[in-house]
Amino acid sequence: MSHSTEKVKVLIIGSGPAGYTAAIYAARADLKPVLYQGLQPGGQLTITTEVENYPGYPEGTMGPEMMEDFRKQAERFGTDIRFGYATAVDFTGPIHKVVIDGEKTIEAEAVIIATGASAKWLGLESEQRLNGFGVSACATCDGYFFRKQDVAIVGAGDTAAEEATYLAKLCNKVYMIVRRSEMRASKAMQHRVMNTPNIEIHWNSETVEVIGEKTVSGVKIKNVQTGETKVLHVTGFFVAIGHSPNTAIFKDWLELDENGYIKTKPGSTYTGIPGVFAAGDVQDHIYRQAVTAAGTGCMAAIDAERWLASQEKI
Repeated sequence: MSHSTEKVKVLIIGSGPAGYTAAIYAARADLKPVLYQGLQPGGQLTITTEVENYPGYPEGTMGPEMMEDFRKQAERFGTDIRFGYATAVDFTGPIHKVVIDGEKTIEAEAVIIATGASAKWLGLESEQRLNGFGVSACATCDGYFFRKQDVAIVGAGDTAAEEATYLAKLCNKVYMIVRRSEMRASKAMQHRVMNTPNIEIHWNSETVEVIGEKTVSGVKIKNVQTGETKVLHVTGFFVAIGHSPNTAIFKDWLELDENGYIKTKPGSTYTGIPGVFAAGDVQDHIYRQAVTAAGTGCMAAIDAERWLASQEKI
């Protein structure tokens, strides 16, 4: 198999708000960035329908269209945007090597990692079919669309508890589906859930099916102890069982936290390896918003530019 090598100044891996914003800044700084879009060009926003919380879009916008706008802006300033997926890295030397699609090696002076995270799903056919039509993995993104309606949320950790209480402020009723007889969430978060009158918890329950033709009209749950099933009549179904950062190929090279997110130097996008920077959801499991990802993308490009200057590589 022929294995070609190409030298670039700045390589950006990933194409969500973080990757594209890094590209806009790097391109305008004349760093001639090359960006590989990865398995999901545009990132998580491409599976979101409406985005109403990104500043500058007073009427809201569609996630895929917004990412298309980001892409065009990055291209306008000369970013070389390519299809391709990073399959391996070698960060031993001063030149950083990244293998694309298992067959081409990019040798980059600086690398910006913006590979994002993926929501964990239950793996039901109905859940995937209705994703974006009442099924969501982000209550803070989509809760607003379900004002004064009844919704269900599945999960038992801090995120699920936090999102349930957030939804309870907007929605008429929130059913929380918990697999065991207790929650994993911290005691403080559990107290908040218990003290919210319009949250109803279904313990020892698992989701059998999301019901609905074109949009969600209910969710069928099963009590794992008794085997009895029941249908909750809801128009929204939120999955809050966690996210997985897309960091598998970096685990032997970069320091990751206990959940697999890349650790960066506080207040910056610097990783432990000089010339390698991380931006967006791949290093942020707290906020996980388009606007914060874009912010760290900007930081990564500025950090990379200053680092290259300090190495006298510009």
